[in-house]
Amino acid sequence: MQLLEIKEINVAYDDVQVLRGLSFYVEEGEIVSIVGSNGAGKSTLLGAISGLLSLRSGEIHFKGSRVDQIEPQERVKLGIVQIPEGRRLFPHMTVLDHLLVGSFTPRAKAEREKSLEYVLNLFPILKDRKTQLGRTLSGGQQQMLAIARGLMANPEILMLDEPSLGLAPLLVEDVFKTIARIHGEGKSVLLIEQHVHEALTYCSRGYVLENGQFILSGDGKSLLENDYLKKAYLGL
Repeated sequence: MQLLEIKEINVAYDDVQVLRGLSFYVEEGEIVSIVGSNGAGKSTLLGAISGLLSLRSGEIHFKGSRVDQIEPQERVKLGIVQIPEGRRLFPHMTVLDHLLVGSFTPRAKAEREKSLEYVLNLFPILKDRKTQLGRTLSGGQQQMLAIARGLMANPEILMLDEPSLGLAPLLVEDVFKTIARIHGEGKSVLLIEQHVHEALTYCSRGYVLENGQFILSGDGKSLLENDYLKKAYLGL
């Protein structure tokens, strides 16, 4: 079943066209990766799905219903949850308060205790840092907190925007393993990422975005064997 369906969307900043007739889908239980270089339009795409950016044309459907005409907070209530690029934590808020803020919708509040137990088991370090301020965490811990805050919203689809950004290589691998675990436990995931090899290794399907358009798509293994992708993105 298609959980999220994007139909021929166009997005622009003033007169600058960024996304050009993009169409793709995420099925229930899938992890779909969208990879590409800086400026390709990856974050713009997530902003459009979340409702932070308006469409010039096209449609966005979630669980069979059109959602591109409703406000961002209403999309969150439906279960469309984005982990933003750069983590966007509140520097003077504790770890526990970040997690509680994440569960602000009625459907998330109903599952708050269960979700809190889940994320603290997923990220044990956060259990030890519950009273610590977000700004005092390391970069890797801040990314864990950003993901945990998103999970507290009880998402139907978890959308991650460059979760490996600014992390050391060992931490990058940990992030991808965590995403794979979340997916393995039943969450649908849409992953936006510059680390092409890792993103395509862990995904069910992937898309390559260049200049606001998809130039390649397929299962992760096939894309990793594509000659153009190997040359342009993997340096092979």
